[in-house]
Amino acid sequence: MQGYLSDEEIDALLEEYKELFTPQLKHELSIKLKNAARKRGVTREDVIKIIEFAAKNYHQALIDPGEAVGTITAQSIGEPSTQMTLRVFHYAGVREYNVTLGLPRLIEIVDARKQPETPIMEIYLSEDVKHDLERVKAIARQIESTLVENVTREFTIDYTEGLVTVMLDPDMLQDKGVSVEQVVEVLKNLEVGEVEVSSENPHELRVLLSEEYLDPVKVEKLRTKILQAHVKGLYGIKKTIIQRRGDEYVIIAEGSNLEEVMRIPGVDWRRIYTNNIHEVEKVLGIEAARSAIIREIKNTLDDQGLDVDIRHIMLLADMMTWTGHVRQVGRMGIAGEKPSVLAKATFETTIQKLVESAVSGEEDKLPSITENIIIGQIIPVGTGLVQVYMNPQLIKKGESELIDSR
Repeated sequence: MQGYLSDEEIDALLEEYKELFTPQLKHELSIKLKNAARKRGVTREDVIKIIEFAAKNYHQALIDPGEAVGTITAQSIGEPSTQMTLRVFHYAGVREYNVTLGLPRLIEIVDARKQPETPIMEIYLSEDVKHDLERVKAIARQIESTLVENVTREFTIDYTEGLVTVMLDPDMLQDKGVSVEQVVEVLKNLEVGEVEVSSENPHELRVLLSEEYLDPVKVEKLRTKILQAHVKGLYGIKKTIIQRRGDEYVIIAEGSNLEEVMRIPGVDWRRIYTNNIHEVEKVLGIEAARSAIIREIKNTLDDQGLDVDIRHIMLLADMMTWTGHVRQVGRMGIAGEKPSVLAKATFETTIQKLVESAVSGEEDKLPSITENIIIGQIIPVGTGLVQVYMNPQLIKKGESELIDSR
């Protein structure tokens, strides 16, 4: 339509204002303007207004050199977190299938816990599978870890006869896609005794215990060993449920085993997500772990209705990952790994840190705030960051000459 700009004209107009933006911001603005132009059309005046508005907001968002961004970040995340509740999210339709949210989840993330309290995976499927419910169910069964107890209706131990009876549930066998032969093979591999199928009932399995397992004291240990035996599926995945999102099916898994799930045919490994940050680091690397930290903290705060600028969260994630591995914000993490001797000495084990540093001949260049406060120097923040050198003699000479000239 007449008056509307083409892609080339938008790029030419952005070029005139290139001094106002970073190359990345200019590129992102170009994409969004072109998308708007294709949908509804934009005039030259529209583009100029959008560019000026974006430039104004961008420059207002910039910080001054020497700004105490760490303190502002700590305040911006710490203060809203005091308003967080101890919430738990419940997946509808699945009993006892909950996800830790709120303050406990935030603490888990910044503490860099090795294992989240409720590990969850979102498993997206490939183009040829995600619309076919039966194929999705088959993959869910393949992923879900099935134990002997999951397909058992009754379990008894008779020590007078040295016999364990396992009554399998036909409905659960069908639901989990497990055969009686598979369970028999698993029980044989446990090597607790001879396994046989009852001639009267094909779903009744009998285990004639060997002598070492005839001790009644070990009854609970034996029960656990048999019932917790792994039949099929991936270790670490307790349950799976299928959700419909838009026009596709997605598998939600309770538990996490990122590496093995990515190997399963029919799974779109590019879109898999887990809330286990250490597993993301191990499988996909530190940059992926940084992105996971940002996403998890952002989602946790958003769920509570707390608005925290994402740049504060990004700074926190950077501090947790810049060394190449995920570190906690706490005693053994960021606070305990500062390069300054004095800064480390202020954290609980003062004498020990000072002795260790003296023995190894460490040097403290006073790079940060804590150590400068200790010795009474100006802290390297704001105007204190600028190091100006002057010669008092030259200033005095200049003042004398000024007085003489009068």
